[in-house]
Amino acid sequence: MPVERTLAILKPDCVRKNLQGEVIARIQKAGFKILGMKQIRLTKEIAGAFYAVHKGRPFYDGLVEFMTSGPVVPIALEKENAVADYRTLIGATDPKDAAEGTVRKLYADNKGENIVHGSDSAENGRIEVAFFFGESELV
Repeated sequence: MPVERTLAILKPDCVRKNLQGEVIARIQKAGFKILGMKQIRLTKEIAGAFYAVHKGRPFYDGLVEFMTSGPVVPIALEKENAVADYRTLIGATDPKDAAEGTVRKLYADNKGENIVHGSDSAENGRIEVAFFFGESELV
């Protein structure tokens, strides 16, 4: 299997609940290499640009509002089969549909505030990591 990059974002609800360490520990225990990590506050412009693929959809404005409501922690991850493995680790978007033991089942309140973001393909993983990190920031 090829080594892939994927982007995790610990969302404002994760930071507000002070669950960053718990989630990062689960990521590391699952064998991911952390290439880069930082805590930032997204502006509406940055959040809008990141989620531009969803512009025009009914949840877009709420998503941008939520993602700018507090600090977030983007994390660049690397591993063989990173995208699929990370999505398995975090579980379904809606925590009520997520498998037992997944990050969202354990910590998320609802579909809108679901603790973490994960890239949905290897190509998007590369694009999303590059959105938040320059190559010189990845080690």
